[in-house]
Order: sequence, then C-alpha cells, then structure tokens
Amino acid sequence: MNKKNGRAIQTEITMEQDSVLRHVVLFKFKEGTSQEKISEIEDAFAALPSKIPEIAGYEWGLNNSPEGLNKGLTHAFLLTFNSEADRAIYLPHPDHKAFGALLSPHLADVTVVDYWSKEN
Repeated sequence: MNKKNGRAIQTEITMEQDSVLRHVVLFKFKEGTSQEKISEIEDAFAALPSKIPEIAGYEWGLNNSPEGLNKGLTHAFLLTFNSEADRAIYLPHPDHKAFGALLSPHLADVTVVDYWSKEN
C-alpha cells in the first residue's frame, strides 16, 4: 500500500506475461525434532505438487551457506505459480492445510517471501 494525501491507496503490480510467481518458504525446526519427523515433513511437502495442480514448480534443499546468516533456518523450499489466482487456490487448499497441521508442532520459525520473477 502507498499513502497519498494521508490516505492508503492500493497499488496493483502488473508483471510481464513471461514472469512467474515465486513462493519461498524457509523453516527452522524446534530443538529435539527427530530426523524421522523432519523426513516425514520433507516428504509431505514434496507430495503437495501431485495433490495441488496449481503448483507449477517445486524444489527444495538444505542451507549450506558458509556466511552464518541463516538465523537457524535450515530448509528452503521454492514453489512456482503462474498467477496470483493459482497461489490463492494453494494457500487455503485442504492438502496445504493438512501439511501445516503436520508441520506446526515441530516448527520453531518460518519465513515466507513471494515475488514475481524478473529477468535482467
């Protein structure tokens, strides 16, 4: 939102047709979460694209940055959507909600950033 003359106004972002919407999710697990439970959560997240067709792309990996700036976030997931409408279907989707219920008891922190991709 931008403010103009003291009033909030909605700003609409229009992207080129060849850009995609990236949904970045970073997890920090609670101390004591077993590797078996973490593996179950990884597998459950990886299964979402087969259950939610609006997910156009999915990848993940473990932090390996030598900079020490990850603030305990160990798992990075990147989902791709072709539109905000597709993301809007994903977020309340029952399979996404079920994944959240599995994850929540073991999650110490999460960061989510969404952006439209740009090429220079």
